[in-house]
Amino acid sequence: MSGLLALPLNPVQPKSPWEKPESYNSPECVMQCVGVGILSDQLQKTFIRRGLNFTLMVAGESGLGKSTLINNLFLTDVYKDDQLLNSEESLPQTLRITKNTVKIVEEGMKLTLTIVDTPGFGDCIHNTESAVWKPIADYVDQQFEQYFRDESGLNRKNILDNRVHCCLYFISPFGHGLRPLDVEFMTALHERVNIVPILAKADTLTAAEVAFRKHRIREELEHYGIQTYQFTYSDSDDEEEFRKQDLELKRCFPFAVIASNTVVEKEGKRVRGRLYPWGIVEVEDPTVSDLMIMRLELKAHMQHLKDATQETYENYRSQCLQNMTRMVVKDRHGNYVPGIAM
Repeated sequence: MSGLLALPLNPVQPKSPWEKPESYNSPECVMQCVGVGILSDQLQKTFIRRGLNFTLMVAGESGLGKSTLINNLFLTDVYKDDQLLNSEESLPQTLRITKNTVKIVEEGMKLTLTIVDTPGFGDCIHNTESAVWKPIADYVDQQFEQYFRDESGLNRKNILDNRVHCCLYFISPFGHGLRPLDVEFMTALHERVNIVPILAKADTLTAAEVAFRKHRIREELEHYGIQTYQFTYSDSDDEEEFRKQDLELKRCFPFAVIASNTVVEKEGKRVRGRLYPWGIVEVEDPTVSDLMIMRLELKAHMQHLKDATQETYENYRSQCLQNMTRMVVKDRHGNYVPGIAM
């Protein structure tokens, strides 16, 4: 695995302006003097010193391989302490929200990863609002509320950020597109959190079926006005290379993934894969699974996902402040009296 963030490991150091006499009117000299040329190096050192905290939510019906995919994405056993249900035990009939935290150190970078899981999602006989997406929406809102309280307090130096920065939503491959439950969930959550839809268990589909499902899901997301997080390399379409990369990402969206915790031997190499009577499916094979590109893009966009969460939070914060100002108003005599919180 490469670095957790797309930052250059050995940025080019600018030459000292004292080595060669130049006019201080030179733009290049001015940049060297103020240190613009080493900003990337400064940012890298800041990330290494502080580390990165990231909260990832996974949602989707049981049996789609959510925990297995998380283990494959970060090459660690996030769910190693979980107990599997036996045949005599039934799935939970109410949605629970659980948290698992793991610390990952890679190439000097420290990542504190928190996985928010939603066991029981879609397992109820009657998947009503209160049983499915409402508890998840309330959880996301509670994290915003707690962050707002901490930010408004006296001690603001060490605020713990438990806000959900990204939600991986798993879509069943056993259908022609989105189910009503999928539409309801993403419609309710897409303005609260960055949603990344995933087509699970891609090894149950042929290549033609995967392409059809992706196209159908993209059409339905647009039809219902559901906003999802868009991985992109550049905001500019001028450079041909960036355009090709963006087109490739759009072709892969939503990511069709295969996951496995089993290590098998293939052509003399030990790889993660799924063993079938007719052969082995390697989960990191880009011809059959988008796992590799998803892993790279998720790592490269972690900070951007946090920035996007901050923008969403600012809207929430602005609304909270407006509500607080409405709670105290002036009467016609100029006296302050309690108002009505909207």
